[in-house]
Amino acid sequence: MTERDRGGLRRITDWRVPETDLNAIIGARHGDPFSVLGLHMTDAGLAVRAFVPHAEALEVISTAGDLLGALTRKHGHGFFEGLVPGLSLGGLYKLRARNEGGVWEFYDPYAFPPVLGPLDDYLFAEGTHQRVYERLGTHLITHDGVAGVHFAVWAPNARRVAVVGDFNGWDGRRHQMRRRLGVGVWEIFAPEVPEGTAYKYEIVGPGGELLPLKADPVGFAAELRPSTASVTARIDTFAWQDDDHLRSRADGDPRRKPMAIYEVHLGSWQRGEGNRFLTYDELADRLIPYAEWMGFTHLELLPITEHPLDASWGYQPVGLFAPTRRFGDPAGFARFMDRAHRAGLSVLLDWVPAHFPVDVHGLARFDGTHLYEHEDPRKGFHPDWNTAIYNFSRREVSATLVSNAMYWFDVFHVDGLRVDAVASMLYLDYSRKDGEWIPNEDGSNDNREAVAFLRRVNELAYAIHPGTTMIAEESTAWAGVSAPTYAGGLGFGFKWNMGWMHDTLDYMAQDPVHRQWHHDRMTFGMVYAYTENFVLPLSHDEVVHGKKSILGRMPGDDWQRFANLRAYYGFMWAQPGKKLLFMGQEFAQAEEWKSDYSLDWHLTHQEFHAGVQSLVRDLNHLYKHHLALHRRDCEPEGFQWIIGDDRAQSVFAWLRRGGEAEIPPVAVVSHFTPVLREGYRIGLPHAGTWREILNTDAGSYGGGNQGNGGAIIAEDIPSHGFPASALITVPPLATLYFEYDAG
Repeated sequence: MTERDRGGLRRITDWRVPETDLNAIIGARHGDPFSVLGLHMTDAGLAVRAFVPHAEALEVISTAGDLLGALTRKHGHGFFEGLVPGLSLGGLYKLRARNEGGVWEFYDPYAFPPVLGPLDDYLFAEGTHQRVYERLGTHLITHDGVAGVHFAVWAPNARRVAVVGDFNGWDGRRHQMRRRLGVGVWEIFAPEVPEGTAYKYEIVGPGGELLPLKADPVGFAAELRPSTASVTARIDTFAWQDDDHLRSRADGDPRRKPMAIYEVHLGSWQRGEGNRFLTYDELADRLIPYAEWMGFTHLELLPITEHPLDASWGYQPVGLFAPTRRFGDPAGFARFMDRAHRAGLSVLLDWVPAHFPVDVHGLARFDGTHLYEHEDPRKGFHPDWNTAIYNFSRREVSATLVSNAMYWFDVFHVDGLRVDAVASMLYLDYSRKDGEWIPNEDGSNDNREAVAFLRRVNELAYAIHPGTTMIAEESTAWAGVSAPTYAGGLGFGFKWNMGWMHDTLDYMAQDPVHRQWHHDRMTFGMVYAYTENFVLPLSHDEVVHGKKSILGRMPGDDWQRFANLRAYYGFMWAQPGKKLLFMGQEFAQAEEWKSDYSLDWHLTHQEFHAGVQSLVRDLNHLYKHHLALHRRDCEPEGFQWIIGDDRAQSVFAWLRRGGEAEIPPVAVVSHFTPVLREGYRIGLPHAGTWREILNTDAGSYGGGNQGNGGAIIAEDIPSHGFPASALITVPPLATLYFEYDAG
């Protein structure tokens, strides 16, 4: 028989525990363990109950070690209770246990009040909590003057949740958690649990079934695979020296800034001795100086969120809040980020909110129900990847994912997220046959909950962290992917131009004699170039699964293959749109990417490969420092065709402009046959000297050194709709850049 006293403490008319409660505690099946264990006011006085397996005797002592009272062993499994007259109401106490092995003292976790409050409950239930990670997960805190870890997890349909780990012998009876009514969040403060402790959640489902141990959905660190436990970690003690970078990224329009992205899989960029992974610090020592030297402006990392299977490359994550342990702890990743920023490099993370794997320790059927995923497989299962799909219509799920995006910005200072598989999120029938999907009530196929989620993420990212970048991997004709949400768009800053990538790679794979019949593959991209803010990607997806490396797609003998590649890179860097190149392609990796091994760095000591590397470095520096090449990447005044229809000779020529009169224009000529063309006339907007600032046929790049002696002279002879023109030498399989010299 119980009732509440005026202070809210549960008052128990009979201080002895009922047999049903005792058995439920011992069997780890009690839904409200705090109603039984800990300190309770009774008609007979203050009573303490505790469950301490292996203890033969148990005493209540003060924090100074003074004896306050002894408890009676009620059950052989270790359940103790007793009246403690020496204990004051609300006073903190410890327990002293004894057995044949010795004596040990510890704070009773059931002596501590809740950490979470009603506002947390309200915001989480409403789905508007922007930083769920501040309340859920594990936090090393001092609570009522005692250091320990606060554990909190969302499992609304569970009958009982316990946290188990190294600190309690993985015994689910030791730290059964308090349920917060109304929101389904379970919490407990575990005193004296240290940083670096492995833990999981032991959950009893709604039917009374004991589920496989679950990793923390909001855990900040994890064990190294194949182990799957979460690990307590601090995320509030990182030392940052990147204030200048954070200020500078917020200045100006990102569409008008250079963006040359080096896409990297950290596990295979380089490896250590014995083919081991490099640590975050070793990668900071090697990768960051290299990317800076190469002239890239951004690093884009394939997902570094924790994932069980190396072969997924990180795209099947189970720990969205945990930097993968493969390369170190969260502090190591923070140091990597800080080093990148101090070197002037921005860092983008590939982020995967579209789906998740069904590993038993992960989110699938987390509390014994389809909590994070849709129950109906027509909505909740992805046939392409055998993964589960998030239920974006559930407010708590959406809030957790939104908070995850904010987490990487808030805690690790990342500069942007490239959102994976957006197309699969936008369409209810994505990759599904008739009868395998559920349309909206009006018969349409747009996933409105996912659209609302994406808009929310993008709005918050740009509002809370100005200067950050949100990029969509989206391959369909969905309108307004990179348009603002107030204009009806999805709110991304940029979108990958998959069509440009496929068209141009298909063209380059053709034998030069046949290219005239595929000429429009290289020009079609300009038809829609300004419908979105585009990134031109040559990504990891294009160098795996039998597609060959980018070099491997080029036709001809060795000389022609490298010349084709150099001309293609020159073409790409002068096209409107930001640039992305997957690691290894900057030095013409010959083989497909193998994620289990380092790149073939020995190739950089060979002439042709070193030449491509030197070219990409020069392209990056030209792109950054010549404003006409990037200032109007996303606006039509930045591009003008000179020659777009010379399919017979496979020549393309165009102008890049910076949008302002004082920015000198750059004329670009790309030629894709192995024939030297002399006396080729191109129209130009100004008579006078045009400096040849790039020639992909230069000897320093491994080319034949054909060209124009460093400059051309344009005369007042109209051509191609321009008032001036020049006769130029066009090397075989080459791209040339000419910048107008107004002085």
